Amino acid sequence: MTRSIPDSDGSIANQRHHRPQQTVKSDFGELQPNHSSPSVPRYDRPMIHEVFMPALSSTMTEGKIVSWEKAPGDKVAKGETILIVESDKADMDVESFNEGYMAAIVVDAGGSAPVGSTIALIAETEAEIEAAKAQAAGLSGGAASAAPAAASAPAATPVATPVTVAAAPSNGASAPAASPSGRTIASPRAKKLAKELKVDLSGLTGSGPNGRIVAEDVERAAGRTPAAAPAPIAAPVAVPAAAPAPAAAAAPLPPMPGQAVAMTTLQKAVVNNMMVSLSVPTFRVGYSITTDKLDALYKQVKSKGVTMTALLAKAVALSLRKHPVVNAAYAPDAIAYRSDINIAVAVAMPDGGLITPVLKNADQVDLYSLSRNWQDLVTRARSKQLQPDEYTTGTFTLSNLGMFGVDRFDAILPPGQGAILAVGASKPTVVATDDGLLGVKRVMQVNLTADHRVIYGADSAGFLRDLAALIEGDVQSLTL
Repeated sequence: MTRSIPDSDGSIANQRHHRPQQTVKSDFGELQPNHSSPSVPRYDRPMIHEVFMPALSSTMTEGKIVSWEKAPGDKVAKGETILIVESDKADMDVESFNEGYMAAIVVDAGGSAPVGSTIALIAETEAEIEAAKAQAAGLSGGAASAAPAAASAPAATPVATPVTVAAAPSNGASAPAASPSGRTIASPRAKKLAKELKVDLSGLTGSGPNGRIVAEDVERAAGRTPAAAPAPIAAPVAVPAAAPAPAAAAAPLPPMPGQAVAMTTLQKAVVNNMMVSLSVPTFRVGYSITTDKLDALYKQVKSKGVTMTALLAKAVALSLRKHPVVNAAYAPDAIAYRSDINIAVAVAMPDGGLITPVLKNADQVDLYSLSRNWQDLVTRARSKQLQPDEYTTGTFTLSNLGMFGVDRFDAILPPGQGAILAVGASKPTVVATDDGLLGVKRVMQVNLTADHRVIYGADSAGFLRDLAALIEGDVQSLTL
């Protein structure tokens, strides 16, 4: 059985339980006897915990292991980060809820595994490492990186290792461990240790990937010497070389002509989402909007940190208030009307693919806070530090290619939403004025792609008409 359990911080932990016919622990912590079980108590048997590839988002089908934070033979503490997994949108720390020893790694760093598959084994004691090694060999066809074991042990009962996940930065050179919003970037283990040792994380510079503060940084700040990994207790076993430190990792070479390059996890996710989207019956409606007043407002507020993306998102959100059906989505035999207006904005990733950070409650947040939130989201999105709810909760998507000089384009509808707006460049255009003369105004072309199961032509036209009226006439309302 596989189930996803939300942790207190909103992250997702996957558990799969393999239990023999013996004493079983209920969800409420009570021990309930199973009458068909042997008489030997569970705690008298060797215990090996399987670590599974967690589902870090609703669209994730497989994950790529960025790095293992624990090597075979290392002691594992409860709540300690044991590996970093690249999901379809971000990199996440994966923690263990069990204490023991990293007995065997089934999938090495750089490898991928389906969600729910076994990627490592943790033994509760050193005496059980040998049994875990044998079990891992069977799981990986003998290719697992197993820890050196002590004495042999009886056959073990595999028990799922619950794991929690938290956003972690992607690999990169070390830098001060704080995002533009002032958030401290630290591993969960480091945060816990800092609380115990009363160390202020804001004054530390992390030595982990992208400047992330790790437990060793906290120990050094507290005057402790970071504990070294335990030495092997038997003859050394051939173990694949450890991955190089992120700071020293060489930049990937650009693809050569005629070369086939494997897709990243993010690019695979985009492919899957687009295939789902193309099965939706959509239609498109275009509209030309004069932007002279919007451009003038932007010049006034740009020095205060306001971005054009925030202005457009705010305008779209206020227009959606009047047209809740355009903010809705299709559900089986129903229309799901959303209680919030969350504007997702497409952002291209440096290594390919795109992600859609979400400006939550964009109709209620003031323009200046919206701009600060957006700048923070983009920075963390490109370093893969977003939490799942920061890129999966959009109710309407905005895709802007105007900064590239694109006049117009059609966007593909994201799964789970009713509409997406494609925004082109604002360019000087000769137009007829109200007094019958010719004049030059800046005009922007927008195209709406909508799910025809939920939204009809009149709905789309009404939304675009009100959006144009706001941008062309009542643009000052965006600053209220």
